[in-house]
Amino acid sequence: MLRDDLRTLWTEPRPPDAPTRVRRDWALLAVGLAGVALEATLREGVVWRPVAVVFTVWLCLLLLWRRTRPLAMVTLAFGSVILLPVASLVAAPREPVGLYTGAVVLVLVYALPRWGSGREIVLGGAVILGVGALCSVTDETPVVENVMGFVFLLLPGVVGAAVRFRGTARERQLEQVRSREREQLARELHDTVAHHVSAMVIIAQAGRVLVGTDPSAAVEALEGVEEEGARTLEEMRAMVAALRDRGVGAELTPPAGVADLERLVRTPGGRLRVDLGIDGELDALPPAVDAAVYRIVQESVTNALRHAVDATEVVVRVAAERHMVRVRVRDNGRRTGRGRDGYGLTGLRERATLLGGTLRAGPGTDRGWLVDAELPRARSESGVHSRPRR
Repeated sequence: MLRDDLRTLWTEPRPPDAPTRVRRDWALLAVGLAGVALEATLREGVVWRPVAVVFTVWLCLLLLWRRTRPLAMVTLAFGSVILLPVASLVAAPREPVGLYTGAVVLVLVYALPRWGSGREIVLGGAVILGVGALCSVTDETPVVENVMGFVFLLLPGVVGAAVRFRGTARERQLEQVRSREREQLARELHDTVAHHVSAMVIIAQAGRVLVGTDPSAAVEALEGVEEEGARTLEEMRAMVAALRDRGVGAELTPPAGVADLERLVRTPGGRLRVDLGIDGELDALPPAVDAAVYRIVQESVTNALRHAVDATEVVVRVAAERHMVRVRVRDNGRRTGRGRDGYGLTGLRERATLLGGTLRAGPGTDRGWLVDAELPRARSESGVHSRPRR
């Protein structure tokens, strides 16, 4: 089992979302260089001051590549650290060479497990431990202090590994949400197509019975329609069965749509007043788009009920345009530092993307939270069947 764990760690890839360089990197570099300047100017008794300053500036510069080259930066930094005990012995025994600002090397220790691959983590960890052991041997510091120094040195690495694990777990949960949304959309598409294919099969069977003159060409065509329709229906059932988790039964009721929004906003128990406005012709929407409109409104209103601070009203607008359906949901709550972009909105973004649309969510211009979605709709002349009102 230990061998399998080590093999898994060794083959672990780098995180795919590592930023190359962001604004806070330059801020960190500026702070580090300012610390070097202040310490070199104000601190007394610095051994080999020019060497210490150059070495610390070198460590600060290495921070700029800590995400893209974590192993190389750790190797360069701790390889340079090996030279410090030698410099201490040459300059003045028992007096270390270096500035306190050199503690920025702990940022590299954090970045190694946070952004490195499994192979880089193992090799970089070996470099860190080796250099730490070598410095302890050449130093006359008591054993207890050396142990505490090792713990302090490795603590940022533990923090980096924990942050990476948390990010990986969240990304895995987001992917599960996306997969469930794809599955639900596949079910709805299956139900829609299956309805039309079943009607096609029935019409073909009736054609076979009612044909009067029994022309061979007509019979052959009807048989082809029946055979093709039955095959399509069977293949789609097999596809959705493969998408579903085992033990999850089929949903027998049709998904809710635009026709159900009035019932949704009248549901008792809400502390907010919901102002619903529906504009345009929405009776001929494809069922997948119809269901997506309902889900966007439902999730947005639910988020407002749960998270809106000091809100009294939620405004919902569903507008049908020539080629698009636009959904806007906003509340008048107080803007706070925390967002509401959770797993529900992630699933809705996935659904909108699969349908060829977009969904944006964020703080409103003045107050509250705004969800704005655009979904493509089929033209009325394209043969889309109207969804029955319930």
